[in-house]
Amino acid sequence: MAFNVADLFEHAVDAVPDRVAVICGDRRVTYRELDERANRLAHHLASRGVGKGDHVGVYSRNSIEAIETMIATYKLRAISVSVNFRYTADEVRYIVDNADLVALIHERRYSDIVADVMPHTPKLSDVVVVEDGSGLDYRRYDGVDYDAAIDAQSAARDFGERSPDDLYVLYTGGTTGFPKGVMWRHEDVWRALGGGINHVTGDYVRDEWELADQAGRSPVGIVMAPLSPLIHGAAQWAAFIGLNSGGTIVFLPQFDADEVWRLVEKHKVNAFTVVGDAMAKPLLDAYLAGDYDASSVWSISSHAALFSHSLKQQYVELFPNVFITDVIGSSESGGTGLGVVTKDSDHSQGPRVKFNAQTALIDDDGKLVAPKPGAVGRMARTGHVPIGYYKDPAKTETIFVEIDGKRFVVPGDYARYEDDGTVTLLGRGSECINTGGEKVFPEEVEGALRSHPDVFDALVIGIEDARFGQAVAALIQLRPGLDLDPARLDAHVRTKVAGYKAPRAYWIVDEMMRQPSGKANYPAAKKYAADHADHARPAR
Repeated sequence: MAFNVADLFEHAVDAVPDRVAVICGDRRVTYRELDERANRLAHHLASRGVGKGDHVGVYSRNSIEAIETMIATYKLRAISVSVNFRYTADEVRYIVDNADLVALIHERRYSDIVADVMPHTPKLSDVVVVEDGSGLDYRRYDGVDYDAAIDAQSAARDFGERSPDDLYVLYTGGTTGFPKGVMWRHEDVWRALGGGINHVTGDYVRDEWELADQAGRSPVGIVMAPLSPLIHGAAQWAAFIGLNSGGTIVFLPQFDADEVWRLVEKHKVNAFTVVGDAMAKPLLDAYLAGDYDASSVWSISSHAALFSHSLKQQYVELFPNVFITDVIGSSESGGTGLGVVTKDSDHSQGPRVKFNAQTALIDDDGKLVAPKPGAVGRMARTGHVPIGYYKDPAKTETIFVEIDGKRFVVPGDYARYEDDGTVTLLGRGSECINTGGEKVFPEEVEGALRSHPDVFDALVIGIEDARFGQAVAALIQLRPGLDLDPARLDAHVRTKVAGYKAPRAYWIVDEMMRQPSGKANYPAAKKYAADHADHARPAR
């Protein structure tokens, strides 16, 4: 039995070949067309020597070609590596080199960066270019046109047998250092992130044909819109969950709040995923300012970044019949907890979720923490977990540990057990602020800040303090047309968290420092604070 991403997709193709698989802009492809195009690309890559275990880069915004490339590589038992399209040339060079890319599929708009990178990455020998109308020159490094490459190849599905042990690699966002490639077995990542386990019921998908069989019996499939970039694991697996189940995936090349609601109305989208407040806030503002029909939506899910309490409550009020969830996890751990957002839920001091059966907290000595109210520890998950980091055995040993005879992944996020059986996410331990011996977790304070009606976004950092070593500070993005009243905001925060956790200084920014996925960019926030030290506004 091969729980392999390519096999699962092909079963769906066989079950619903004429159903629309992907929509992007004015283009749409059926399952049969998507499969045949991916087959043609796989044959092109194979003709250039790409095979089992080779790494192929995808350097693109959300597009049909991006998802085709991922499927094509998995058909060959090769490995797809997403390259952040906002990276500078030096950052792209790092990924190409660190990931040992032998081929790259990129949008034409990135040709100048690829031309800069190619002379320094000798393993990268083949480049395929997706036309986007930008007109940049890719012939200087012998790039070939995507459509020409696939048109010259067979559409036959004539590949060899695959394995659940084939590798999937997801590069982290690099928020706490250089990006690292997290290696998963196909079956493990599918179980952890791709719908192979129902994280509400805990039930396992029985065999590799179950999802496709269900799709074949249903006259229509779910219409799903992953709104974050495909460089982000949450978007990739939202797409594959839909595709493996016979659904229709609606892509936006880049996030635009008003365009999202237009697509929801046009394509009758049933479910969409966001990355915390970074997407959920502009979406809400656009919905309130416009006149959109969102009656088709029955599920909204937030992943990978803080979804603040006040915003959740606004969504519940506006969409009372929509199932709204808040999922926490990481590239290393997959989904570790699920929070169902209800009208009476209170997540004002951080995301509060239910742990699944394979998740626990461990203390700094590497022992399991008893699930008692108030107990704090690092989140850890066992069961279907990654193999480790690509080319980094030392880091692998620190993150993947054995506890009581079981292998756990411990990415570094701290959480606290609550008296109602839920768990509150406190934040990444590496970003923990030590102020006078007291630990302050940024995400807890960020939740309190974002619950203020004037605050659009917030990041909390530690700054040097002569008396306490570190002091809590915050970068604030206000709602348009407003000004900060530090004393009023300070008073509000102190109703949500202990006084020592309240920021002592604020910086007002026009746009918050975030990764393309929506995750916090703490190094950039700290640099901004250091560069603009004279512009800090005291809390009182």
